[in-house]
Amino acid sequence: MGMAAVGQGQMGRNGTLGVVLRRAEPLVPAEGDSRRDATPGLRLFGLLEAVADSYRPFTLQSMVEATGQPKPTVHRMLQQLEGAGILQRQGDGRHYTTGVRLRRLAEQLLLNDSYHGARHAVLRSLVDEIGESCNITALSGDEVVYLDRVETPEPLRFHLRPGSRVPCHATASGKMLLAQMEVAQRRQLLDHVPLWRCTDNTITDLGDLEEELLRVRHEGFAMDNEEFLPGLICVAVLVPGLGRGRRSTLCIAAQAPVVRFPPERAPELLPALRRAAIAVGDIEADVPASGRGSASGKGAP
Repeated sequence: MGMAAVGQGQMGRNGTLGVVLRRAEPLVPAEGDSRRDATPGLRLFGLLEAVADSYRPFTLQSMVEATGQPKPTVHRMLQQLEGAGILQRQGDGRHYTTGVRLRRLAEQLLLNDSYHGARHAVLRSLVDEIGESCNITALSGDEVVYLDRVETPEPLRFHLRPGSRVPCHATASGKMLLAQMEVAQRRQLLDHVPLWRCTDNTITDLGDLEEELLRVRHEGFAMDNEEFLPGLICVAVLVPGLGRGRRSTLCIAAQAPVVRFPPERAPELLPALRRAAIAVGDIEADVPASGRGSASGKGAP
């Protein structure tokens, strides 16, 4: 759901997040319903909520069906959002995706939201337990962004900071987040992204990456075996999504030098990582974590 320090990336690429577009409660209720007085700002916000729920490029008609608003109203709002760089239109002229400004807004909300302190406490407790650096990460287009990070006290460590970006195909968090996508969505993203080689271990063939993602989906965790940086091992798990059937947008990941933590020891980290992921998921859902374990407790793995 992590990000590393490899430059700014192409924020204009067509990589969308979210879940299957579903029909929302109409924002233009039936005659006689007091909610017909919704302000233009709320109608626009409702449209953006529908956009956030769409994991693939959408059309004017699909937004009309998702929001229940009149077609001319939706058309006018889409034009306004496109003109402001909040949405962008694809080459066919019919389909829209999220624009640079909307993705940056989502990233800044995650980086600066009021839950940051609670999430940071979970990370710090996790680092105290396993002794290695840990991150909370999210996917942004074809990159992974570090939302938060706590460094190990060990003298040998890799220094990264919140806001850093790393390529999704060469990182444990990136592979974890890609693996939960539908194949069509993943191919739409990866077909337009160069799988550039970071190290000798980087997977640069799309077919090989698909096989790796199938394994990740089956096993429930992802690993970066010196694929991004020489000498760096990383293990990642998903933070539970909010609501039944909803995909996760966040990962919890641990990083360690291979000289201290060889790849065959990766499964040893999973129980602690999964407890931390549950704790972060509870924070995101604003649900008490009692009875579900904690990042440093003895809850179920």
